[in-house]
Parts: sequence; structure tokens; C-alpha cells
Amino acid sequence: MVKEVERAGIPVVHIATVVPISLTIGANRIVPAIGIPYPLGDPNLPEEKSKQIRRELVERALKALQTPVDEQTVFE
Repeated sequence: MVKEVERAGIPVVHIATVVPISLTIGANRIVPAIGIPYPLGDPNLPEEKSKQIRRELVERALKALQTPVDEQTVFE
């Protein structure tokens, strides 16, 4: 689905827990997530720290959306 949306001219960021799968499906902009059970945080951390992790991931994804890419790019 990511590739079809991109083909329509809409940039997409794939926040992925397993980056190799994103690379295999052809996602152009990939932001690695934290982990499979909790991709955007860690319930074992204090709420403020988990919120900070989520914010950083979303900010990285927004930056990736604004970045022109010619090939698959992983935004660490």
C-alpha cells in the first residue's frame, strides 16, 4: 500500500518495527520504531520518557516526509 500511495504523489513514511520488511516491500522513507509489541514507546518507562520517545519518532517521521528521496532511505 505504501508504494501505491507514493505513486499517487503523496509522500509516505513507514514507521517500522522490522526495517528489513519495509525495505523488501519497497517503502521509500523508513523510520525504525522501538519494538514489535510497543512500536511507539515502552510501557516499562515512566510516562514522560515514553511520551518523549513518541514525540521524537513523530518528529523524525515529519522530517522524513519533507526530505526528497531518490531511493529507499532509513531515517535513524
